[in-house]
Amino acid sequence: MKFMVLMKASAESEAGQMPSEDLLREMTEYNEKLVNAGVLVGGEGLHPSSKGARVRFEGKKTAVIDGPFAEAKELVAGYWILEVASLDEAIEWVKGVPNTDDAHHEIEIRQIFTADDFGDTFTDELRDKDAELRARTNA
Repeated sequence: MKFMVLMKASAESEAGQMPSEDLLREMTEYNEKLVNAGVLVGGEGLHPSSKGARVRFEGKKTAVIDGPFAEAKELVAGYWILEVASLDEAIEWVKGVPNTDDAHHEIEIRQIFTADDFGDTFTDELRDKDAELRARTNA
């Protein structure tokens, strides 16, 4: 099972404040544990929302909203993708995230859909195309 682990933003991360050297060191050590255990698929930190945008859809029309966005606690500051056996295992890994500088207040864990989750609506033709696109992406 794959899970996306979403690190929520804080007022500090939204202000562009960089983490301390101690936190960066601890996060690097934590990431190494994930890699050594073979559960880390990917992950990155994100710049503040002031450097981003949202695209809002209303039918066929789109509107672009430039950052920053309100409510830092509702924003994502970074993510990991973990491949583990269960939600419980993902939770145990997340409990070990370093919190030096009281940087994290809430981390969300969400399971990533697989092709099988879509059932019959994900036809053989769509599955074949999806497999082709994934192969091209991984090349």
